[in-house]
Amino acid sequence: MNGAKIVLESLKREGVKHIFGICGGSVIPIFDELHSEKDLKFILTRHEQAASHMADGYSRATGEVGVCIATSGPGATNLVTGLATAYLDSIPMLAITGQVASHLVGNDAFQEADTTGITRPVTKQNYLITDVRDLAGTIKEAFHLARTGRPGPVLIDIAVDVQRAECKFEYPEKVQIRGYKPKIKGHKKQIKKAAEAINNSERPVIYAGGGVISSEASGHLKKFAEKGLLPVTTTLMGKGAFPSESELSLDMLGMHGTYYANKAVQESDLLVAVGSRFDDRVTGRLSDFAKKAKKIHIDIDPTSISKTVKADIPIVGDCKNILSLLTKQVERRQRKKWHEKIAQWKEKCPLSYTEDDKLRPQYVVEQFWKLTKGEAVVATEVGQCQMWGEQFYKYNKPRTFLTSGGLGTMGYGFPAAIGAKTARPEKTVIDIAGDGSFQMNIQELATCVVNKIPVIVAVLNNNYLGMVRQWQELFYKKRYSQVCLGESHDKRVPDFAKVAQAYGAKGIRVEEKSKVKDAIKEALAYKQGPVVIDFIVEQEENVYPMVPAGAALDEIMLEMA
Repeated sequence: MNGAKIVLESLKREGVKHIFGICGGSVIPIFDELHSEKDLKFILTRHEQAASHMADGYSRATGEVGVCIATSGPGATNLVTGLATAYLDSIPMLAITGQVASHLVGNDAFQEADTTGITRPVTKQNYLITDVRDLAGTIKEAFHLARTGRPGPVLIDIAVDVQRAECKFEYPEKVQIRGYKPKIKGHKKQIKKAAEAINNSERPVIYAGGGVISSEASGHLKKFAEKGLLPVTTTLMGKGAFPSESELSLDMLGMHGTYYANKAVQESDLLVAVGSRFDDRVTGRLSDFAKKAKKIHIDIDPTSISKTVKADIPIVGDCKNILSLLTKQVERRQRKKWHEKIAQWKEKCPLSYTEDDKLRPQYVVEQFWKLTKGEAVVATEVGQCQMWGEQFYKYNKPRTFLTSGGLGTMGYGFPAAIGAKTARPEKTVIDIAGDGSFQMNIQELATCVVNKIPVIVAVLNNNYLGMVRQWQELFYKKRYSQVCLGESHDKRVPDFAKVAQAYGAKGIRVEEKSKVKDAIKEALAYKQGPVVIDFIVEQEENVYPMVPAGAALDEIMLEMA
């Protein structure tokens, strides 16, 4: 079997059904085999970065390893942003790239780049294959690494002559990697110490991150919290790990987290961190973060524990197993005063916005939540639209909120939504977009139209790079330097509804609050392909609450001073 065929057969052995990418000179042999392939569906994208985000969105929506393919040189380098996005958010993904012929590697051949060297900092592992006999085993190993331990993206760079070379195809059943044995079960004594600390605490808070979703532990987290009557706050990556509408939910903490989550964390006497890494957007000023609290840190990655915040009780292992054992040992305690205090904070400062006749972005997101009954998969771009998408759509299930957390990648949401819809065609999939981010991968409207993928793009069009404009307003005396995206403050460019129509998609423009519901209903009813709704929202609307950079979590701005 030739190397190209080995690649495709190996992918099928791993359960792959969809691949995203673009052909090119160094991967033609693989695409030649794809021509007669019936079991693998290939989605031809219009840019390699979008292909990597589609594979990422596919993975986040399912838990499976998303796969993308690109050619050598610029094709491979265009994947780097998507790999970095997946790497920082611990998303299992496989990128396959072509490379120049093995005898030309290192000679600056046409469309040659040191792909393994370039991508080493943003992959969990990467490989350069120059011998066809190594191909099947490497693919097996790559899937194992991507899925296990702390998940992440893996890249395999395959010389074009290897794709044409032949050998006997033998796909390994098992993988043994020396020095790589992720610890799954937590230390029993540490778990017992953690349970005792929880039972003795008066003001506990669970702080849950994306690791809960990665390990399929959302149900275990819910049982754990409900048995112990423990309040739960999540990170941006942890949205959906715990039901937003639960009485125990504090919603998100951090820079744009809720007032009550941040206050609860700062006043807690015990913080139970589960599958989270104490990111700087979560902690605020580190020296003042949860100073009154003892910290329990549960994570499968030992290098994350005590990396930023010292753990008093560290537990290395898979959080599904650890939460299951903790639930058996945790006592049900009412802690009436603590819950009353949290209720007071919730009543004092709920998530809210000005309700008037103006078309505000928060209202748009809220209507999507009501009209989809919270059952959609929501992807977001990055910036203000991302925060409003997190705040005003309620997520009660895992794998329903897809966003670039660690890298903050503009242009992520739309291709991620395409990947999610490809993986879960039965679900309504919405991209909550900003007019800045959407234009970074707007060309994928063609991918959607050609493949009849009915994704809804809700453009919260404020004519600005909104989050940067907000910072300039609050901290730079309204010196709006290079953030207006239109011809002027009053003239917006482009008309997204017309752009959508030019691609063959459905385009809707909404300028009045009274037209929002009807536009959303029209989009939800349209199944023939993508819909872009251009919501002309208030230009200087800000995201609140907000903890300024360098401030402590309880130094929170609820509105502009």
